Amino acid sequence: MPLFIRKQPLEIPPPTEKDWIRKDEEEDFFLKDPDEILDSLPQPFRMINKMVNLLLERTWEIIEGKHPLQEMKQQNVELPQYQPSAKFQVVGRANCMVASGEFIFIGLSTGLSVFSIVMCEKLCTWEAAKLEICTIQVSNFGSGSYLLGTVDEMGFARLFYFFKENLLCIKAINEAEDISKRNACVALELSRGADYAGFLLQGNSESWLEIYRLPKDSWLKETEHIQTVAVTTPGNIKEVKASQPSLPEKAGVEKKSVDIQGLGAEDMDSQQLLSRLESKLIPPVLLLKVRSPKPIAASPFKNPFEALMKSDDGVLIGLGHNHLIKESQCEQQEEIFKSTFQQYLETENELEIKEEKPSHAMFHFHLPGRTLPVGTEIRAEPEVPVAFSVHWSGSHNLCFYLLSRPPKEKADSDPKPDVVWPSASPIACSTVTLCSSYLAFACEDGTITVWDKSLGFPLSVTILPDGYVIRSIQFMPSSPPPSEKTPCSSKVSSSTKVKLLVLCTDGSLHLITSGAKEFNTKLLGHRPETPSQTISAVTTSPSLPDAVLVFFWDGTVNLMDTTTQDNICQFITPPSYKVASSWQPVFSVDTQGQCLILRGVNQSGGAKTEMETIFLFDFKSYPFMETFTLKAEHQPNPTADLPWDRRCDIFLKDSLPRLSTISQQMPECWSQLQNYAAALTRGESGEVVKQQEPRGAEDA
Repeated sequence: MPLFIRKQPLEIPPPTEKDWIRKDEEEDFFLKDPDEILDSLPQPFRMINKMVNLLLERTWEIIEGKHPLQEMKQQNVELPQYQPSAKFQVVGRANCMVASGEFIFIGLSTGLSVFSIVMCEKLCTWEAAKLEICTIQVSNFGSGSYLLGTVDEMGFARLFYFFKENLLCIKAINEAEDISKRNACVALELSRGADYAGFLLQGNSESWLEIYRLPKDSWLKETEHIQTVAVTTPGNIKEVKASQPSLPEKAGVEKKSVDIQGLGAEDMDSQQLLSRLESKLIPPVLLLKVRSPKPIAASPFKNPFEALMKSDDGVLIGLGHNHLIKESQCEQQEEIFKSTFQQYLETENELEIKEEKPSHAMFHFHLPGRTLPVGTEIRAEPEVPVAFSVHWSGSHNLCFYLLSRPPKEKADSDPKPDVVWPSASPIACSTVTLCSSYLAFACEDGTITVWDKSLGFPLSVTILPDGYVIRSIQFMPSSPPPSEKTPCSSKVSSSTKVKLLVLCTDGSLHLITSGAKEFNTKLLGHRPETPSQTISAVTTSPSLPDAVLVFFWDGTVNLMDTTTQDNICQFITPPSYKVASSWQPVFSVDTQGQCLILRGVNQSGGAKTEMETIFLFDFKSYPFMETFTLKAEHQPNPTADLPWDRRCDIFLKDSLPRLSTISQQMPECWSQLQNYAAALTRGESGEVVKQQEPRGAEDA
C-alpha cells in the first residue's frame, strides 16, 4: 500500500492580512477564488460573513420561487368570462368616448356623436369632413344639460353645449384664419359643474395656460324656450353641420339683447332656431393667462432692499427668482462644473442633440379648502372652484392661482401664483378627487405625497423602490355613490381610508392606502415576463369598491379585487371581434359605475368597412355584482367623498354632545384651580402637592 508523506511541514501563516497574496500567485489568484479579493476580514469573521451571505441568497431564492408558483396558480384557475350585454355601431373611427348620466359622447373621425346608453341609439351629431376628435371631456350642467370640451387632430379646441338631444357649438378657442400662426391645444380641463374651463396651448417655442369663466347661467336661460320648441316641433332636426358660418364673437351682453323667446316655431324651423340660438349664446370670458416659468437667471438687484421692493410685498416665495446671485458667480460656477465633468459633457453632446421643446403642464381645479388662502371678504360657494393648481414639466413647484382675480388685473398679464409648494424633485403627475378633498402628486424620484385639503395637512408620504418610474396615479372610490333618498351618515368613520393607484412604466401596479391609523403599500401587479401581459391602462368604478379594471396588451380586461389580489372575472368580446388598439384602449365607465363601454374592431377576413362597434358591459346583469352590493350594504358610509363644508358640519355635530360633559367638569376644575391658587399665596404649595400625589397615582 503506497504511502505519501509530505516532504515539508504545513506552514501556518501569521495572523495578519498584509501581503497575504504572493507575487508568483497573483496571476492565478482570480482562477482559484475570485471572492477572496473582497475579503479583508480576519478569521473567524470572514467565515461568518460568508455564511450570512449564503443564508440570505438561499432565502431570496425561496422568496423569488413563490412568485412564479403564484402566477402559475392564477393562470391555471379559469376565470368567469362575460360577453357584452349590448352593442351598437358608429360611422368612422372612435378615438375617444365619455359616458355621463344616460348618454355616451363619442369623438369620431367625422365629428362628434351622442348616443343613449339605455336605447343604444344615436341622438344627435356634429359632423365635419376630415376632422378627427381626439380628446373629449364632459361636465354636467344639471337638468339634462352638459358642457363638452373637445380637441381635434389639428390641435383646435372647441366647446359644445348639449341639451334635450341637441348639440350646439359655442366657441372655437384657438381657431385661426392663417394656419401657420395657429397655436395647438394639447390639454383641456373642465371644472365640475362647468363653471370654469382651462386649455393648455403651445406655440413654436413657448406654452401657456388659458382659464375661461363660463356664463352657464346665461346659457341655461337662453335655452329654456328652445327646449320646449325642440320637443313640440314635429320636424325637429337633431344634426348640426359644421359647415355653418363661424360664430361671431361678441363680448358684450348688450349685443345679446335679442330675445329668443320672441321667435315662434311657425316662423322658422327647428334647424334655423338652433342656429339662431347658437349665435346668441355668450362666449366664455378669458379670466387669466399663465405662461410657462422662465429659467432662473442671474439677479439684477444690487442689494437685498432692492430685491424686497420688487417682490410685491414679499408674498411670492418658493419660485427661486428673487435671489441675490450675481452673473459673475453663475459664470464661475459654470466654469468649475465644466472643468470637472468635461469628459461626460463631450459624450452627452455626441449622443444627444438638445432641442428646445415647449414645456408641458398638468392642472386641476380646486374647491374651497384650508390649504387655499381665501379671505373672508370673498364669499366662496361649496360647489364652485376657487383656485386651480398647475405644475410644468421639469419644475419642482406646484403653483396655486386663485380664480378671484383683482378687477384691475388684465387677462393677458402674467399673474404670479398665490401659493407655491416646492418639492425636492420635479413633479411628474398629480390627481385630485372628485370632491376636491384630497390631492396627490408624484415626483420623478418616486416620492408620492397625499394631502388632505379639508384639514390642511399631508396625509401620507411614501417613496417607491428604485427602478420604478411612475406613469400615472389616480384615486380609488371609497364607497358606492349614495342614493338621493338615503341621507349621509352623521358620524365620521375613524376607519376612513384613501386609496391611490400607481401605474409604472414597466407595467407594475401599486396600491397606496392612507388613513388616520393605517398606511401601507401593496404591489398588485409585477413586471410581466411576456410583453402581452403588460398593463396598458387601469380604471375604477364607483359601484365596485376595492376593485379595479385592468387592461392588458393582449386585449384582455380583468376585474381584480385589490384586497385579495385575485381576479374576479374577465370581460371578453365576441369571437369575431377584438379590443381595438389594446396597447391604448378606448373605453369609459359611466359616472354611476354601472357599465363599461369599450371599443371593438372586427378581425374577420372580410372587406373593411367604415363602421366600428361599441360594446356595453352592464355590471348589473352579471353575478359578481351581488357580492359588491352586499359588501356595500355592510360597510358604513364614509365621508371621504363629501365636500369639505359638509364634513365640517358632521364634525361639529359629533362634537356638540360633548359640550354638556365639558360644562359639568368646568366648575370642579375651576374650584380646584382656586384652591391651588389660595394655597400658593399662603405658602402651602408643598403640602397641597403632597396631598395630591396619592390621588394622581390612584387615578393613573
